[in-house]
Amino acid sequence: MHFSHMLQSINRLAKVRDFNLIIKYGRWVNGSFCDLKWLRLGTIQNYFPKKEDPEKFKKQLKLVFTVGVKISKSAVKRNRVRRQMREVVRLLIKDHQLQNGYYLLFVAKKPILEKNYSEIREEMKLLLFKSGSLQR
Repeated sequence: MHFSHMLQSINRLAKVRDFNLIIKYGRWVNGSFCDLKWLRLGTIQNYFPKKEDPEKFKKQLKLVFTVGVKISKSAVKRNRVRRQMREVVRLLIKDHQLQNGYYLLFVAKKPILEKNYSEIREEMKLLLFKSGSLQR
C-alpha cells in the first residue's frame, strides 16, 4: 500500500493538550472557503509543557484539518476535501516551504466543495503566508 497523501505522524496535531494550546492562544486568518487558526510556538514560553524540551517543542510543525458535517453530510466529499488539504501541506513540507515552530488548524468552509485542487492550494498558501509559516 502506498499512502503518499498521509501526513507523517510527527506533523499531526493529535494531543488534546496541543489542541487546547492552539484554541486558547492561536490567531485566525480567514479565507473565502478555508480558515486557518495558527500558533507560533516560539512566542510565548510560559505555556510550554513542563515535561518537554523547550528547544524541541519550539521546532515542531503540527497540523490538523477539520471538515465538519456542516460542509457536507457525505463523508466521501468531506474526506476528499481533507485529502486535498493534506496533500497541499505534504508537498509544502517536502519542498521545505513550511517553517517549523507552528501549530496549524485548517477549517474548511462550505464553498470549498466547489473548488478544485489548485484553487484549494492557492487559498491555503495565501493563509499560510499571512500566518508567517510559509517561506516564499
